[in-house]
Amino acid sequence: MRKLKDELRQRESRGLYRHRRVTGTPQQTQIIVDGHEVTSFCSNDYLGLANHPDVIKAFQEAARRFGVGSGSAHLINGHTRLHHELEEALAEFTGRERALLFSTGYMANLGLIQALVGPGGTILADKLNHASLTDGALLSRARLHRYPHGNMNRLRKYLQGAGAGEKLIVTDAVFSMDGDIASLPELARLAQEYDAWLMADDAHGLGVLGQNGAGSLEHFGLNAREVPVLMGTLGKAFGTAGAFIAGSEDLIEYLIQFARTYIYTTAMPAALAAATLASLTIILAEPQRRRRLRERITYFQQQAKLLGLELLPSNTAIQGMILGDNLKALTVSKRLFEQGFMVTAIRPPTVPAGTARLRITLSANHDEAQIDALLQSLRAASWP
Repeated sequence: MRKLKDELRQRESRGLYRHRRVTGTPQQTQIIVDGHEVTSFCSNDYLGLANHPDVIKAFQEAARRFGVGSGSAHLINGHTRLHHELEEALAEFTGRERALLFSTGYMANLGLIQALVGPGGTILADKLNHASLTDGALLSRARLHRYPHGNMNRLRKYLQGAGAGEKLIVTDAVFSMDGDIASLPELARLAQEYDAWLMADDAHGLGVLGQNGAGSLEHFGLNAREVPVLMGTLGKAFGTAGAFIAGSEDLIEYLIQFARTYIYTTAMPAALAAATLASLTIILAEPQRRRRLRERITYFQQQAKLLGLELLPSNTAIQGMILGDNLKALTVSKRLFEQGFMVTAIRPPTVPAGTARLRITLSANHDEAQIDALLQSLRAASWP
């Protein structure tokens, strides 16, 4: 027990301790957190669908018909008509032959990577990938090479030295802490040149990028042959929960047989599948939500520049401000909260040492007045 206490004290002294806050309202721009009303700039609910009445109604009606729990795994009797309809809709939405639902994006990444590549294979991963991709690679027991962020020359060298065995390139499509978009066309060219799989985790691009919201691959005009493995999450722009892998008929059938995180996990509630189908309908029918989000991002960047606030280069809803020191990031986040804004301080190991930051996320539902107020408080809080 002393070891636990010592390590906790050590973590707190380095500004790395994590605390949970208690939210008392639905996800929206104005929320109640720890009893205080604040404007939220830390949610991944990019299109404002988590509290949409049509999504809530779909969930409620499905819960009345199918109950709350799914009862078992998809391969036993937990796979309902609603799950099947959602998989078919997601496959069509992303331009793939099939899609397969998972409980979470973490489970999808772990299951996919371990199923496709094992001992004797090679995984090539961007150093700033999400933790789930890194953990999936480590658990696969394949050789793992992590190339410097976006460094295609280093990736090419690793591919040249990979030798025999399966090769899998894994990358965030939109990097969750920096907000920049991976060079997917170049990654696709390298994957084809070296006969490697390419997997894109489009958790933060799906729903918001591309003409129809189909994500980063649509944004670049890439097809299923160029990027054969796509992972998308449903708890961000879709506003619900869960995840899916989309790809060829053979890929999905293979995962059904060999992805342990699919085989041995209870299926998500059918009501969640129904809610996600409602979200998808809105995403397709209301492109103005994506336009509004784009406008909010542009406005935020322009006003931040006028105030002399330095942001990480990002054209997505994720806008980062590097503060460097862990304790400074915590202090600024606390000051913002006291002034009525919830902005999370992100520290190692989520980001590299020395790059502690504020991660500001924008929603289509934010208005300019909320953004202006945040920027004024941010300027005062960051440079006391």
